[in-house]
Amino acid sequence: MATADQIKSLLRSHAEGDDARFYAVAMQVAAKEARQGHSRVAAELKALVDDGRRRAKAGPQGVGRHTRLVAVDKDLGELVSVSHPDTRLRDLVLVPDVQERLNRILLENRRQDHLRQHGLEPRRKVLLVGPPGSGKTTTAAALAGELDQPLFTVVLEGLITRYLGETAAKLRTLFSAMASSPGVYLFDEFDAIGSQRTAANDVGEIRRVLSSFLQLLEQDGSRSLIVAATNNGERLDSALFRRFDDVIEYGLPSTTLLQALVMNRLALFDVEPLDWPELESAAAGLSHAEIARACDDAAKAMVLGTANQVTQKAIMSSLRERASAQRYTAGTSPEGDVHGPSTQ
Repeated sequence: MATADQIKSLLRSHAEGDDARFYAVAMQVAAKEARQGHSRVAAELKALVDDGRRRAKAGPQGVGRHTRLVAVDKDLGELVSVSHPDTRLRDLVLVPDVQERLNRILLENRRQDHLRQHGLEPRRKVLLVGPPGSGKTTTAAALAGELDQPLFTVVLEGLITRYLGETAAKLRTLFSAMASSPGVYLFDEFDAIGSQRTAANDVGEIRRVLSSFLQLLEQDGSRSLIVAATNNGERLDSALFRRFDDVIEYGLPSTTLLQALVMNRLALFDVEPLDWPELESAAAGLSHAEIARACDDAAKAMVLGTANQVTQKAIMSSLRERASAQRYTAGTSPEGDVHGPSTQ
């Protein structure tokens, strides 16, 4: 039968309207029944889950939930990729300050008309700064999901060209689209556009692109939410920070955040009592994304093996693998040999 944690997860996901998690927990219960030899009960549970998913996908009148499409003209199509995220803020593990500021952004964008009636503008231009894997890109997806808007991710390869003046022209096309096709526009790896104009390796074209971006950002009066994300805030031109309504900093997980992240990621599984100080030591220096992947690896080991729980040993092993991989990514082997410049 379902464990107490699984029952709580079922009730919590039902209360929050989180169908994906509800069905995932139900499938975990079915898998546990199958491992215990209760094949009939497991088959009945799986059939109920499959039927529920079909009904949810069809909707009340047989219409799919994600039939809403955004018309993107050819010029814009070369500059962005479009998605319709299901991600919500509750799917992220954030420090209270960041959570509060994102909630404020959502509130102001949901009530744009009310604010404008009083001569006020909502926060629509947001800069996210922090190390790789800290949740910046996922935050943009969550904002789009919460606002029920498409996410337009700017394709830098399509935007930045080597021809004089062409990149600035594409930027104007992009900002024009923000008015005609409202949504959340994500400029990821934003330092490719926003690098300091006084940088030693700067060229005139990059300076002109940044100047165009600053002008367009300041003039933008659309209803779209503009999100820029960078791993290298120190490289950005100082003039950029004044143009954004909010600059939100992300960091590596604290002890409290680590616990919340691990339990959130493993909420669908049986987990043995954990030694948090040991896990904290193993996770030191790892990002949110790396810790989440380590939890997934430990869960997969349980599902594909014979264990009935995700164990401390499995999580520790996965965290050490991630830490080792990160050292190579940063250009240093576990023995301390330098392999090359950091990619982060």
